[in-house]
Amino acid sequence: MKFSKLLLSLTLALGFVASASAQTVMKISISTAQNSHQGVGIDTFAREVEKRTNGRYKIQTFYSGALGGERESIEAVQLGTQELTLTSTGPVPNFVPETKILDVPFLFRDKAHARAVLDGPIGQEMLKKFDAKGFKALAWAENGFRHMTNSKRDVKGPEDLKGLKMRTMENPVHIAAYKGLGIVTTPMAFPEVFTALQQGTVDGQENPLSVIMASKFDQVQKHLSLTGHVYSPCLILMSKPAFDKLSAADKTAFLEAAKEATKANRARVDQDDANGVAELRSKGMTVIENVDKSKFVAMLAPVNAEFEKQFGKANIDAIRNFK
Repeated sequence: MKFSKLLLSLTLALGFVASASAQTVMKISISTAQNSHQGVGIDTFAREVEKRTNGRYKIQTFYSGALGGERESIEAVQLGTQELTLTSTGPVPNFVPETKILDVPFLFRDKAHARAVLDGPIGQEMLKKFDAKGFKALAWAENGFRHMTNSKRDVKGPEDLKGLKMRTMENPVHIAAYKGLGIVTTPMAFPEVFTALQQGTVDGQENPLSVIMASKFDQVQKHLSLTGHVYSPCLILMSKPAFDKLSAADKTAFLEAAKEATKANRARVDQDDANGVAELRSKGMTVIENVDKSKFVAMLAPVNAEFEKQFGKANIDAIRNFK
């Protein structure tokens, strides 16, 4: 009797060990705070993966650049030292040059247009370009339309930008465009931005309302202009070898989880866009809502001519005119 009890307890113990070791833990990171549109995205993704794989996969979530800035996280995923990241496309053209075209200023009419392009054939074709670079791009998520903030003055038109020292993403298209607007560009990884603004190393920065709010930039920036000059997508990227190791069913689970994460992330961007102006005004920011975008477009004409040469006018028009 004692022997059979011992056998039973040993079998159970071994069963627990087997089930515990059957759980694979993976890491996913973002550069922004947990209470942000990106935080909502990775929290939803982690929950959905666990649910859809019956707990065989656990996704550990890291926030606020805890595992490094966006570029470092993308590099880590490419090297396979980190399985996943949710990142803005800021540094992505350094890895997959075909994505550069999405950063052309005033390319998208509104969020509905941008989402339709990314979820449609143009965006889905672009996701495939990541395979050859060591990534599996699971889905397009969203950062939102970028707006300008600074500590010096109200920006009502492009002439007000001349000489402002602005932090930019480590992105060649953004840098070329902002130089065309007379901005002194300072490329910098996101986790360094708050301190640089606080210390006056740079006068301003540009980001979607979601990021401005989550990062508490109102504490170090007085002026906000709703320029909406660039639409900024996000991506959920996975190490290709890690994805390839998954069973067919688990691959589907990860892709479906990424779709749910995108839904939650975009919903939060919509919410932040709806509430952002009032919230930032209540925290002391001056907000210029009626920016004459046509002046910005006119000033960017020479830069846009260069972009048309670089990316092909037909490719830019295909995105601009997508219905």
